[in-house]
Amino acid sequence: MDTKYNPSQFEKQIYKKWEDNGYFKAKVNRNKKPFTIVMPPPNVTGYLHLGHALNNTIQDIIIRYKRMRGYEALWIPGTDHASISTESKVVEKIANEGKTKQDLGRDGFLKEAWDWTEKYGGRIKEQLRTIGVSCDWDHDSFTMDENLTKAVRRVFKKMYDDGLIYRGDRIVNWDPMAETAISDAEVYHEDQKGSLWYIKYFFEDSDEYITIATTRPETMFGDLAVAVNPEDERFKDKIGKNLILPLVGRKIPLIEDAYVDMEYGTGLVKITPSHDPNDFEVGARHDLGQCIVLDSKARIVEGYGKYSGMDRYEAREEILKDLEEEGYLIKTEEIEHAVGYSERSKVVIEPIISKQWFVKMEDLAKLCIEALDDGKVKLIPESLSKTYMNWLNNIRDWTISRQLWWGHRLPVFYTDDGEVIVSEDDPDENGMLNGVHVTQDEDTLDTWFSSALWPFATLGWPDTNEELDYFFPTDILVTGYDIIFFWVIRMIFSSMYNTGEVPFHHVLFTGLIRDPQGRKMSKSLGNGVDPIEVVDKYGADALRFTLITGNSPGNDMRYDEKRILASRNFANKLWNASRFVLMNIEDSDDLTFDGENLELEDKWILKRLNDAIAEVSTNLEKYEIGLAASRIEDFIWNEYCDWYIEFAKIRLYGDDEEKKANVKKVLLYVLKNMLILLHPFMPFITEEIYSAIPNKDDMLIVEEWPEYREDFNFEVVEANVNSVIDAITAIRNQRAILNVPAKSKQKVQILVEKEENIKILEDLKDEFVNLASASQVEVIKNDGDDTSEEDGVIKLVFNEFLVYLSLDELVDYEKERARLKEEIKKLESEIKRAEGKLSNQGFVSKAPEAVVNKEKEKLVNYKDLLEKTKLSLEEIKDK
Repeated sequence: MDTKYNPSQFEKQIYKKWEDNGYFKAKVNRNKKPFTIVMPPPNVTGYLHLGHALNNTIQDIIIRYKRMRGYEALWIPGTDHASISTESKVVEKIANEGKTKQDLGRDGFLKEAWDWTEKYGGRIKEQLRTIGVSCDWDHDSFTMDENLTKAVRRVFKKMYDDGLIYRGDRIVNWDPMAETAISDAEVYHEDQKGSLWYIKYFFEDSDEYITIATTRPETMFGDLAVAVNPEDERFKDKIGKNLILPLVGRKIPLIEDAYVDMEYGTGLVKITPSHDPNDFEVGARHDLGQCIVLDSKARIVEGYGKYSGMDRYEAREEILKDLEEEGYLIKTEEIEHAVGYSERSKVVIEPIISKQWFVKMEDLAKLCIEALDDGKVKLIPESLSKTYMNWLNNIRDWTISRQLWWGHRLPVFYTDDGEVIVSEDDPDENGMLNGVHVTQDEDTLDTWFSSALWPFATLGWPDTNEELDYFFPTDILVTGYDIIFFWVIRMIFSSMYNTGEVPFHHVLFTGLIRDPQGRKMSKSLGNGVDPIEVVDKYGADALRFTLITGNSPGNDMRYDEKRILASRNFANKLWNASRFVLMNIEDSDDLTFDGENLELEDKWILKRLNDAIAEVSTNLEKYEIGLAASRIEDFIWNEYCDWYIEFAKIRLYGDDEEKKANVKKVLLYVLKNMLILLHPFMPFITEEIYSAIPNKDDMLIVEEWPEYREDFNFEVVEANVNSVIDAITAIRNQRAILNVPAKSKQKVQILVEKEENIKILEDLKDEFVNLASASQVEVIKNDGDDTSEEDGVIKLVFNEFLVYLSLDELVDYEKERARLKEEIKKLESEIKRAEGKLSNQGFVSKAPEAVVNKEKEKLVNYKDLLEKTKLSLEEIKDK
């Protein structure tokens, strides 16, 4: 091993060895139990971000663990064609070349899109390799692969034939930038400041008016009625009368409908059926018809004079200006309200009536509810079940058609007579299908329609094959909680509807990764982190370990470079400890470990290893990834490196060759097992260290996971060694408090009550000599006499024994008294300074709250330290 830990020297080479040797590949093997994960497919044109890194690290930990446990572990990778985002990038590219989609035509545009995909599609796969994902690249899939396309068409036709897919005019969420409909799940809401405008609507041939409040005055041109609640007595005599639409002059009726909340606002609601989902339902009940006033780019349509062609916000300003000039605008009220944005293009969506294709969701939602209620699918954390059920119980039909060219084109064809044919087959070169000439629908399917089939279509469905039979259903899906509606629920009903099986048994939701201040990472804030830059600087293992330690399912976490440094330090600690062990092993050493001739500290570390194996295995089986990582880190750092290696040095540097040989066996046995335990989390460093270990059969990635051993259950020894560690730590701390020089030694007396512990402590005397600077160690039976009041003796109490520490020979009391007095002066000075600062009203009122609180905290700490220092001085004042 190199003298220094430098991950850049070996990570890429190790990954190439894994891939070249086929260690990631899985195949049907009836002698093994299968375990399957499908990778949430990142956008084909995307790049790796911290969310991808977290998600894929968790999947990699699980798949490596299951592989080592003897499962036939298949991890299917892939990418998504991402209709809206990819099309927008290609449109931008050709626009820079002075072209439009229409200039190229559909076929020309699709060629550009495929070229773009091939150019950028492999980027994220290489980045995933960089962080060590061990997926089966032979199973790499793309949502527009031939088999996925076949699956999409099969499902569409089946759902259409079963009456679950229909075409109709309904209000949809319209993205005016992408110029396409999007589903409810693709809309996110942001609370922001806005305005509520109060407008006069006069009755026909009258000076009387009613007041309407609206947040979107640009849609008022589409008003076809004003509604009141039937129970509202204020307007009983006005029902059926006409109102005159301001600025337009159109007559619209005053109608009754129970939808109106008469306690809210003015108790009157303008009804705009073409631009509001609730108004659409009211309009249908009253047969009001439709009036579309915004086009696909959210501009006012023709027929409205100077407003026609204006963008919605430009039109809003002009409309408000004219309403005010003509005396219609009563007042403006500032409000906070939730505004819907397109998840893809980040622009405000417009509810618009449009002829689209929909999926009826009521019966399909019941399948998802059944899957959770029956325990077929379990969510981690379980608390997200409430969110899951709430969405399903309030679900609306799913808009699946998109006004895009890139994606799965609807398998819908129209005859020259207008008949609709849904077919899995394409027309021939003459446009003939089923004996008639047809034209295909221009729209494509929502990206999520194809990715909803991902868990089974990637295994060859709808064709029957051995892999589908063996590896499906999959075992766990790891994904962000923010796409529980987009994807998770749709996969569940799609799988149950098409295969009769749930697509996976568990769903592990990750949280979002935020910056150190808790803010969501974004380009606009400039607080994003490139995982590849982190890998280049600190190594992939440090990035992976940082993302999973302290992480719990469904909870957001904060990214801080200090945590990366801590993970890097952990890797460095492991590297140096492993190098120490391997440097002490010679070619002539017999390293066969048989569990015989064990010293007490050997039994202790084997018991601690045993417990770590049990706990880490249990955590991983329960998908408690963060807990498993913390447990193995604690074992490696605190127990093996900090203590056992120090214990082992006594024999390694001693003259007893037999003891030296035995301790080498234990050192290597534990090192090998802890490398296996850590491998799923930090695969590169563990593989590199493992490659230097003698007497191995293959690479670490295919090692067998260690099992708990009953013969290593040394509980009594463990308790005593734990107490010895506590005692040595306490002695070291006491010496540090008293500023005892490192070379000075003291007498240690250990009083033991139980006879069974006396021999154990006798055998551990050397540990006190070597690790606690003891000049002499005496182990005696505790007869009940308490000598703790004697001068120069400090009493330390532990579970199995008492320790009396002699300090008279160590401490220069005169010097220590002088030091303590000087420390007291300094603390009193700091207390006076802090109290003066906090009594200054100028400081308290003007300084940031965090600064004031920090100063208060300092004052409390200074006072506490002063009290302790005075007590220490009191204890030695007469010595």
